[in-house]
Amino acid sequence: MELTVAEIAEMVGGEAAGDLGRPIRGAAAFDSAGADDITFAMSSKFEKKLAACAAGAVIVSRKPALDNTSCCLIRVDNPQLAFARLLPHFYPPARQAPGVSPSAQIGEDFTCGQALSVAAFAVIGNRVTCGDRVTIHPSTVIGDDVTIGDDVLIYPHVTILAGCRIGSRVTIHAGTVIGSDGFGFAPDGERYQKIPQVGTVQIDDDVEIGAVNTIDRAALGKTWIQRGVKTDNLVHIAHNVTVGENTILVAQVGIAGSTNIGRHAILLGKVGVSGHLNVGDNAIIGNMSGVGKDVPAGAIVSGAPAMAHTTWRRVHRDFPKLPEMKKRIAELEKRLAALENEIQARD
Repeated sequence: MELTVAEIAEMVGGEAAGDLGRPIRGAAAFDSAGADDITFAMSSKFEKKLAACAAGAVIVSRKPALDNTSCCLIRVDNPQLAFARLLPHFYPPARQAPGVSPSAQIGEDFTCGQALSVAAFAVIGNRVTCGDRVTIHPSTVIGDDVTIGDDVLIYPHVTILAGCRIGSRVTIHAGTVIGSDGFGFAPDGERYQKIPQVGTVQIDDDVEIGAVNTIDRAALGKTWIQRGVKTDNLVHIAHNVTVGENTILVAQVGIAGSTNIGRHAILLGKVGVSGHLNVGDNAIIGNMSGVGKDVPAGAIVSGAPAMAHTTWRRVHRDFPKLPEMKKRIAELEKRLAALENEIQARD
C-alpha cells in the first residue's frame, strides 16, 4: 500500500512538515528505515539522531523544533500510538478464508454467525455458540457449552474447556489453555482429596491473551478477566482470580487463587502474587517481585518480599556491600568485647 505524507498525517491526526506529497510504501524500525519507509522517534534519544535517519518520514512528538533533519516530519501527541495505528494499513493482518475445513469436527447444536472460519483438525464440542467473524486456527479444541463473541481470533493449539465464555474482539495466542482445573486439594491424612472445580472462566471484550497462558476455572463461580486486559506469554492465572479492566500482565506472571487485581494495574515480568490478596487500581509491581500482602491502589512496589519501590532501590543498592558490612560488624563486635573485658578487669 502506498500513502503520501499528507495522507498519513491526516490518518493519525498529526501535523506534517516537508514534502507532503512524498510517497511512503512501508514502515520500519528507526535504524533500518529507508527512503520509502516511515518510522517513529519513541523518545528524545531518537529525536537527537534524526539527522542520521534515512527514513522518508518520521513520526515525532509535538514538542521539539527538530530543524536538523531532511526527513518529512509528522508531529503528534503520542508517536508510538500513532505508529501502532498506522502499521495495519501497510501490513494488514492475514486472515483465514471463511469456511469450515472438512477435517474439522463440529459437535451437535452448534450455532455461529457470519464469516466463520474453522481450520483443519479443530474440534468444537456440543452446544457451542460463536458470533460473527470468528477465526479458529488448526488443532484448536473448544469444549461443550462454550460461548464466543464477535471478531474473535483463536490461534493454533488453543484449548477452551467446557462452559467458558469469551467476549468480542478477543485474541488468544497459540498454546493457551482456558478453563483447566484450578489447583484445589483438601488434606486427608497423608493424602490429598481433589476439590472439584465446577466454576468457569469469563473473558470480557477487547482482551488479548498471550501464548502458552493457563487460566484456571473457578472452584465455584468464575475466574474473571475483565475488559481490555492484555497478557504476555507464559502467564498463569489461578482459580477465582479477578483481573481488572485494562491491566497488563507481563511474561511469567503467576497469580494464586482468589486474588483480585485492580484496574489499570501493571505486573512486570516474573511477578508472583500469593492467594486471597488485593492489588489496587493503578498499582505497579516491579519485575521478579514476590507479593505476599495487599498492595494499595496507586502503589509502586518491588522486591521479594515486595516493598515500596523507593525502599527497594535503597536496599538493592546495598546488597553488594553486605559481605564487607558483615566483616566490619564482626570486627567491631570483637573490639567491643575486648573493651568490655578490659573494663571488667579494671573493676
